[in-house]
Formats: sequence, structure tokens, C-alpha cells
Amino acid sequence: METKLERIAEIARNRPEEKFNALIHHINKDMLIDCHYELDADKAAGVDGVTKKEYEKKLVENIENLIVRMKSKTYRPRPVKRIYIEKLSGGKRPLGIPTYEDKLVQRAIAKILNAIYEEDFLELSFGFRPGRSCHDALRMVNDICDRDKINYVLDTDIKGFFDNVDHKWMMKFLGHRICDPNMLRLIARFLKSGIMEDGQKSETKKGTPQGGVCSPILANIYLHYVVDIWFDRKISKMLRGESYMVRYADDIVFCFEHEYDAQRFKEALAERLEKFELELSEEKTSLVKLDDDKDDNDSGKYDRTFDFLGFTNYMGKCRDGIKRHKVKTSSKRLNRSVKRCKEWIKANRTLPVEDFMKELNRKLVGTYNYFGVSGNSKSVSSFYYRVRRLVFKWLNRRSQRKSFNWNKFQKFLNKFKLKRPRIKADIFKSGTGSCYLSKG
Repeated sequence: METKLERIAEIARNRPEEKFNALIHHINKDMLIDCHYELDADKAAGVDGVTKKEYEKKLVENIENLIVRMKSKTYRPRPVKRIYIEKLSGGKRPLGIPTYEDKLVQRAIAKILNAIYEEDFLELSFGFRPGRSCHDALRMVNDICDRDKINYVLDTDIKGFFDNVDHKWMMKFLGHRICDPNMLRLIARFLKSGIMEDGQKSETKKGTPQGGVCSPILANIYLHYVVDIWFDRKISKMLRGESYMVRYADDIVFCFEHEYDAQRFKEALAERLEKFELELSEEKTSLVKLDDDKDDNDSGKYDRTFDFLGFTNYMGKCRDGIKRHKVKTSSKRLNRSVKRCKEWIKANRTLPVEDFMKELNRKLVGTYNYFGVSGNSKSVSSFYYRVRRLVFKWLNRRSQRKSFNWNKFQKFLNKFKLKRPRIKADIFKSGTGSCYLSKG
């Protein structure tokens, strides 16, 4: 199967105008079995309640039956189950959970679409692409903001992007590279499969639900045509000065040399998005001046920082007196991470001590691996010390009798280590490194 996908990628790379007219036959028994073993067993079940473990009991029989229905065109995706998660900015974000069988088919579709479009996507795009991480996107932002001619950043937010993807435009964009009617019909059925919430089914006239296995690649295709190509091949050539963009899924920053270019582009972007049924969030879109001097004539006119991928980006002077781009964990993400640890510690403090510390350390390492980037030692150290205080507080409430004073707690930590943060990624240059932070 990998050889066939590589062949698709080779054709896409060497023939950029090629339209693929025979793709659906690649979604066969072998591919779906591979997809089964690649999917996570711990994910929530869809509206039918079937989990990976249950589907696996009759795996070959289930997949053979699925293939028969796909060939006869009687296979139809089930509605996605609507759930909600809390947003950083308040409120809740809707997610759509497909059934397990639908996840298999979506996984297969995503493999084929990735083979084609990875050859088309631009270097400025990072989200949900193989071999391109959040840290890679941060490296590019750092490189751009450190350039002498870059003075302004337009920090943008597309209002409810995943819920507002226009289906007609989506299918038109796919038609630039795919003319297999069976593949296009299958994707269209997923887009229109509907939503099940509180036992009630509703139609999906627009949007591609977050939580869907193929939603990330579809989102990348949509924004590739709506924003990436438009900016790279048209807009950047019309501006007076240098300009760049970095996109991670629907999180996009645009960088400019001149204020005039930035202001004019913001208006053009709003018009461009409106054409494709999207809208800029005025409250979350701002123009930032990259300057560490707060006493200049523009003080108060511009923001001095912007948030990207959970990091606050700003300009500051280093010890050598040179102005450089810097990052730190955004206050919202830091507080949310601490809050989640607090809730977990409070709920699990009665576990056996070894199990408690082992699981807590696993959670801490996950946070360190993401936020432990060069220049962010102060924020991740703050996170460590705040979590340490929470451990002291809630382990003391395992019973009515106080378990520790501070000296006894230090001895406890000598025996049951609480993982300290490490810098895991150097965003100031290519590659990653690992070193201990100063203990402070």
C-alpha cells in the first residue's frame, strides 16, 4: 500500500496539473486493515457505541462487508456525535465524533489526499502535516520576526473556521486535483453526514467537524486555495515591502515591513475570506508592532505581543543589547495547564503514592515536551513550582490529619521524584536539543 501511495505522490509531484481519475480502488481490504491498526483504541465511540476493541472481534468480516457496501455505493457515513470541550477564551468548542467504521474510511481517504496534496502544499503551511510540527512553525516565526525589515505582524483569527467551510467550494477545490467521481461522492457524503446531539439529528449544510479523521487535511486543502496560494503568488508581489505568512491549520500570522502594507492587507483578507463564506474575528485579530520600546510615539496604538500556538511572541533585548524575537507560554495556556493538573491531583490524591507520582510525572513530561522551548525556561519553571505546591496541598488532604510539613515534603520528593522541566526544542535554529533548566 505504501508503494501505491508513493506512486500517487510521485505523479502529483512531477505532474502538477494532473487530475487523478482512479483513486477509490485504493481503499481496499488491506488498506482498511492497516488503518484499523493505526487508529487509537482509547478514542470515544460514535453514535453506534462501537469501539475499536469490539470492531476487532470480527475485523475481517466487518471490513469485507464494508467493502461490499462501498462497491455497491450503499455505504453511507453515520452522523457524527456532537460533544463540547472548553475553549481558552471561554465558552465551548464543538467536536464531532464519527463511528469507528467511518473513522476507518476517513483514515483511508486522508492517506490518499495527503499523498496528493503534500506535493502541492507550500512551505509556509505546518498544521497536521507529516514531519512538520508546532515547533517548526515557531522556528519559522522566529526567523521572520528577527529580520531587520519585518516590523509588523497581523495576528488573525478566522471565526469558527471548521464550522463554516463551504461544501461547494470544498468540492470545487478538490476538483482541481481529483476527477474520480466515486472518491468525490464519498467525501461529499462525509461532509453532509449530519450531526447527532441529544438524540436529535441535524443536517450539516456547511463545515467539516473537528474530531473527524479527514477534517485536518480537508481544512488544509481549503485554506491552501483560499489563503496560501493567494498570498504567496499574488498579494506578496503587490506589496511595497517584504512580507511573509506562517499558517498552522487555521491559526495564521502575517508579517510585514510596512504599516501601510499591513493595514491594506487586512482589508483585502477580510474581502477574500468573505468570498469563501469565512469571516475574520475582529475581536481576536490585531496588528502588532515588533518593537520593545514602549515609550515611542506609537505607544498604545499597537499591541506589542501576539499569541501563536499557545506561546506569547514579543520582542525583547538580550544580554548583548540586541533586539530579538522571544517567546513564553501564554498566560491562558499556563493557567489552564495548572488548572488541569490541580483537578487531576485533587481527584487522584488517594491513589497509592507510587502510582500517583508516576502518572503525574507522565502528564508533566507531556507539558514540558511542548512548552520546553529555548527562551521559555521561566514559564515552564513557574509551571513546575506551581504544580509542586499543589501536590503539597492536596496530599496533605488525603485524610483529616495533616501528612506533611515542608521539610517532610522535601524528603518525600527525594524519594518520589517530581519531574523537573527540560528544554526539549531549540526554536532559534534547526533541530532539537535537550538541557536542564537552571533550578532557580
